[in-house]
Amino acid sequence: MTTGQMIDLRSDTVTKPTPEMLEAIYNAKIGDDFYGDDPTVKELEELSAKKLGKEAGLFVTSGTMGNLVSVMSQTHHGESILLETEAHMFRCESGNISAVAGVLPKCINGKEGFFVTEDIYNNIIKDGMLFSKTTLLCIENPHNAAGGTVLNKENMDKLCLAAHELGLRVHVDGARIFNAAVCSNIEANDLVKEADTVTFCLSKDLGCPYGSLIVGDKDTIVKARKMRQILGGGLRQGGIMAAAGVYALHNHIVRLKDDHENAQLLANGLIKLGFKVNLKSVQTNMIYADAPLTIGNISFCNILINRGVLVNIPQKRKKIRFVTHIGVSKKDIDRTLEIIKKIIF
Repeated sequence: MTTGQMIDLRSDTVTKPTPEMLEAIYNAKIGDDFYGDDPTVKELEELSAKKLGKEAGLFVTSGTMGNLVSVMSQTHHGESILLETEAHMFRCESGNISAVAGVLPKCINGKEGFFVTEDIYNNIIKDGMLFSKTTLLCIENPHNAAGGTVLNKENMDKLCLAAHELGLRVHVDGARIFNAAVCSNIEANDLVKEADTVTFCLSKDLGCPYGSLIVGDKDTIVKARKMRQILGGGLRQGGIMAAAGVYALHNHIVRLKDDHENAQLLANGLIKLGFKVNLKSVQTNMIYADAPLTIGNISFCNILINRGVLVNIPQKRKKIRFVTHIGVSKKDIDRTLEIIKKIIF
């Protein structure tokens, strides 16, 4: 049975605000965002745009809403968009790009989460009476399902420029874009320089309780604001939550390297205990692993949870995902490995 405090490795969405973040929330200056009266929301949107090198930003409730609004702002019903086969926008957002935005997803099989420029040329659907014209390329960076893998600046630029040559706009699902930037040792604005729009989550790697941002050119963000309203995304006194985002953008980006180091520590420890881990994919704060065959993934996870370490129970034949975050220390990783060692041996 579990003893002591639970270690939660299910996701970086489970974090709780630090005392300093709570203080920022408590002291937030607020107004009605619908009327443009909330100074903290404005501050967050302007800071986000600056961090990503874009003209304007928009505060939305979630990354899923951010991606949907971005698609709705840059496409029309009946058009198609290009995505990687395992992209979060295709697998895990309830089919909203078709059900709500009215666009057809055309998926490209990538390697470690990413495709190359040739794939764009080979998969774009051209205009015609019978066809769903492709107008938007979507890139997920880092790529969740591939293990938190990162597409570097050189290849990001190549994809964006190839898309633009074909008349496509480019949206980056950058839910954890700051993880990608820290991993690449560059500024986030440099990594997404050639993209038209970017979403990123406050409620994941940055440790906030709520919200995401869309950034892009001013005209697109004006359209996005209207699309947000269509989806019921008016925030009113949103500054209460925006204050957490402002604090995180100033204070929680540099520390992401700690999460990456803890992920490496956990991954290497798992390998020593007989788990199968593709270390090449452990680039940010995620580890996907298979337990030794003698115990199996589902049985292992049930025992691990009972011993005090929370993970998501994988579906049949799926890998176990561990996610490090601001709420998990090196001591927690060491303790997790000790618990796992006792389970395995």
